[in-house]
Parts: sequence; C-alpha cells; structure tokens
Amino acid sequence: MTGAPAAELAATEQRRPRVVIADDQELVRTGFRMILTARGIDVVGEAADGAEAVAAVLRLQPDVALLDIRMPVLDGLEAARRIIAQAPSCKVIMLTTFDLDQYVYAALQAGASGFLLKDVTSAHLAAAVRLVGTGDALLAPSITRRLVERFTGPTSAKPQQSATPTRLAPLTAREREVMSLVARGLSNSELAERLTLSEATVKTHVARIFSKLGLRDRAQAVVLAYETGLVTPGAT
Repeated sequence: MTGAPAAELAATEQRRPRVVIADDQELVRTGFRMILTARGIDVVGEAADGAEAVAAVLRLQPDVALLDIRMPVLDGLEAARRIIAQAPSCKVIMLTTFDLDQYVYAALQAGASGFLLKDVTSAHLAAAVRLVGTGDALLAPSITRRLVERFTGPTSAKPQQSATPTRLAPLTAREREVMSLVARGLSNSELAERLTLSEATVKTHVARIFSKLGLRDRAQAVVLAYETGLVTPGAT
C-alpha cells in the first residue's frame, strides 16, 4: 500500500469508520478488532463465514467490510458480490494470505475496493480502512495492476488503436490520460506532478471519471483501463 499524504491522513483521522470483520479464524478476527479499536475505528460486528458476513452487513450497515477470501458456507468472493449488490454504500476489502490470488481479480471485477494481505502492518490496516471511503489509496494501484496483468494475460487486453473504446467514450482526452496514469499506479500527487496540475484539479478529474463511468474507486478504474485496452499488460 502506498503511503498516504499527511494531509489525507489528518483529514480522515476525524472519522470513525464502522467496520464488520469476517474471517473463519477467531484469533484473526480478535487481532484485527484490537488493532482497529485501538486506532479509533469502530468494529460493529464479526462473522465466521460468508453468509454471516452478508447478514451482518445488511443488519448493521457498516462503512467497510473486511472479508477473508476463503471462508466456509459462503466464500468471501460470493459474499462480496452480495454485499456490493445489496449494500452498495459499504466498501469491501478482501483479506488474503497470498500475494497473488486468482480470486482477488474476480473480487475487483465484482466491485471490491481492493485487497490486503493478512500480514499487513497495524498502521496500514487502519489507514486502509480510513481511506477506503475516499476511493484513493486503499491498495496501491500497482498491486492491482500486477493482478490484472497476471490474470488477463497479454492476449486478453485489446490495445487501444485510433478509436476510443465505447465504454470510455464519455471521457475527455485529458480524463483518458488521467485514467491511464491511475492504472499505472500513480497517486494523486504523482499525477499532479506528471501533468503539471494542482492536486485539487487532479482530484476533480478523478471524481468526474468515476461519475461518468459509474466506478466506485481506483481499483475498478485500473481493471476497466485494462479491460478496455486503454492500458495493456506489460506496457510502460
């Protein structure tokens, strides 16, 4: 996960996100609850399987759901799909033990905001939960890029030629440029430097891209950029 700018962290420190944790291992849930609670984040519910997770989210209406990918009864991927469909205001963070898990890409396609490894540091876990609502830096877009490149493969993406893919037609040329750089893993501050724009202007461009394309966050933007061929696997 990329380091969040100090200003962003300071702004999010005032919020107290409400979180549901779902993992079939009680010790994992306990550890995450202690970490988040100690950092001023409200853990409002826990679940030991995917079905319980969906029920808890619908009942408690949290801001964020932390879901283990591999759970009994209903796996984390299907739980994520149901949560995103039935409680769209709740952001989903997938938890995994593996650095590159095929289910993570499917979760991003389903609308999850990203994933974290279970050995994430306490500071990064809390920062991810706090920042997820902003649609920025939940996970490093470069990590999402690695997943996309591995599971789409070089023949899956269709490189953009002279025509703009229909899905991206609502975007201006500048917005397509911004989206391609987001897909390559640049943060807002890096985008501002690259394009010689203010960070506020960059945030406006990103917000308009999300609105025009119906995207929840940067993770979905990365996936769509690859699927439409705006960015191709292996491209620099």
